[in-house]
Amino acid sequence: MSMHDIEDLVSASVVVLDARHAEDDDRVRDWFTALYAFQARFDCSHTQGRVLDILLRRGHTYRFALHEHPDYAGRRAFFEGLTGFQGLREIDEDAEDFAGYDDWLDDGYVDPPWLYCEAGSALWRRLADAGRLRGRDAVAPERVALLDVVTAVAVAAERHGDPGLVAAWYALGPGLLTDAWLDVEDLRNDPVVARLREVVQRSGAASAELPEGYRPTDEQLDLLGDERESWWYEILAPAA
Repeated sequence: MSMHDIEDLVSASVVVLDARHAEDDDRVRDWFTALYAFQARFDCSHTQGRVLDILLRRGHTYRFALHEHPDYAGRRAFFEGLTGFQGLREIDEDAEDFAGYDDWLDDGYVDPPWLYCEAGSALWRRLADAGRLRGRDAVAPERVALLDVVTAVAVAAERHGDPGLVAAWYALGPGLLTDAWLDVEDLRNDPVVARLREVVQRSGAASAELPEGYRPTDEQLDLLGDERESWWYEILAPAA
C-alpha cells in the first residue's frame, strides 16, 4: 500500500467519524489523534489541511494569530519572516538522539497568517498552561488502541454506506492493526476483533473490490504459512 493510500484512508476516516458522531462526543477527538499518530508512522505528507474545518471544530487542531505564539515577542523577526507553511520544531538529523520526524508537529506549525497546534502537542500544552485553552480544550486526548479506532471507523463507515473504507482498513492486516504477540487464538477470542469482523461481513466489506495488492493472494498466504494471517484474511473475497 502506497503512502498516499494511508493518507486517503485517514482523511476518509476523519470524515465518516465526524459525520456519524454527535458534536459533543469527546471520543472523536481522541480517535483523530490516534489516526494521525498512525499516519505519522509512514512516509506521509501533512494532510490535515484536507479536513481542517473538521479538525478545528472537533478540538483536534487549534488556530491562533501568529503573534499569539508564546515566543513571538522574543523572536519577532523570525515569525514575521515566515512566508509559507512550516513546522516549528527544529530537527537536527545529525544529532545523536535524532529519532525521525514523527514529532515534527509537536511545536506547532505556521501557515501565515495563522499558527496551528494539535491537541496533546508541546505547543498545545504551553498554550493551555498559559490559559489560552480552557475547559475541554485544555484536556489532553486519551490514548486509544488503534484497533479500537479502526473498529469505530468501520462502524461509522458502515452507517455511512462506505464498505470500501471498512475493507481497506481491515486489509491492512493483523500486523499493523493488532499487537504482534497475539496468536490466532488470541485474535479469535478478542471481542474488538470479533466486532470488527462482524462489521466487515455485515457491511458487505468482505466482498468489496480492493485495489491490487491490498489483500494477499491465496498463493501468498499459502507460501507464508502463517495461521494468523490466513485466519484474518479468509473473510475477504479475493479480487476478481
